[in-house]
Amino acid sequence: MERKDDFAERRKHIAKLSDEELYDKFWELTAKVVDPLLELGKKNTTPSVERAVLLRMGVSSLQSKPIVEGCMDRGLMGKGAGHVVYKLSKAKNISIPEAAEMLAEGKGWDEAVALFKGGK
Repeated sequence: MERKDDFAERRKHIAKLSDEELYDKFWELTAKVVDPLLELGKKNTTPSVERAVLLRMGVSSLQSKPIVEGCMDRGLMGKGAGHVVYKLSKAKNISIPEAAEMLAEGKGWDEAVALFKGGK
């Protein structure tokens, strides 16, 4: 099977554009493709992604599972488990490992929820 060469026909709508206009057109079309992907990434996460974030923050794997589960149980997954730990550590003026340990032990959740519900 031979492919029909229709390049000249397909490029008619951009043939008269300058290099700068082609450059702008390229980035406009790229944004149309990438923006929905970025939006999905901002609004959607998974427990495994959140555990991975916590691990990279220095939280142990044994602590990350209950923290992620606690976030899911309290409707905080959209905020990000790492963000929850970080915000609690700042609010209590403690280290991230200390905040993670608290949450993993089931402590501090009411305050963590309040930090996000209160818009702080």
